[in-house]
Amino acid sequence: MLPDQRYQRIRALLSNFQQVTTERIATDLAVSRETVRRDVAALESLGELRRIYGGVARTDPEPEAPLKERAKAQREEKRAIARVAAQLLLPGQAVFIDAGSTVSLLAEELASLRGLTVITNSFDVALKLSVPDSQGQQRHSVHVLGGTPTASIAANYGASTVAEILRWRVDWAMLSPVAIAADHGASNYETGEAEVARAMAGQAGHTVILADHSKIGQRSRVGFCPVGGIYQLITDKRARKLAALTALQDAGCSVVLA
Repeated sequence: MLPDQRYQRIRALLSNFQQVTTERIATDLAVSRETVRRDVAALESLGELRRIYGGVARTDPEPEAPLKERAKAQREEKRAIARVAAQLLLPGQAVFIDAGSTVSLLAEELASLRGLTVITNSFDVALKLSVPDSQGQQRHSVHVLGGTPTASIAANYGASTVAEILRWRVDWAMLSPVAIAADHGASNYETGEAEVARAMAGQAGHTVILADHSKIGQRSRVGFCPVGGIYQLITDKRARKLAALTALQDAGCSVVLA
């Protein structure tokens, strides 16, 4: 059996079981323990599994930290990304904005502008863009999508949220994923978040992904936008030397470094 065939058999075992013993792999593949150790080391280096005592375990994506914690990470990089994204929007245009720490900073950048129609499921984004100017006038027309509130993210999700999104047709979707990779596109950990982002991308003329360097090359559980559907990926300069960023560009993704 060739190495690639053995790798595929090990992947298949882990797709059915959270953990698999070395003995089980050796028996299933009819190979020696030494061969299993070499194969496991190779797959671990690719991030496809992790070694544990007596065998291997799946490397399922970790859920996102609460929004307040995420807001503290890579804050300067996220701010730079938000500034670049804000420059794409013109008065009179309509934009979907989902929920997340980076798009919350985008809302702060947009708060000093005027004339946008903003449709969002994020309470934080909506509140930041609803603050009136010094004359008491609203700068933007802000619409909060209904649905089921999720306290940890401070946003609405669910079937009714998606149904409302489908009533709109907008110029832009500004989305902040958990991860983005050339082979998996943009992805989120929670199904509800991915469904909202997927609907927003589908109803927008252009989809822009806002993702700092820590998300480049990563894969979360639920994909919502393939690379071919991304108009532009805005990331920070620390992503410049990442092989995963080159892979995204090779796949046809337009990249802007903030």
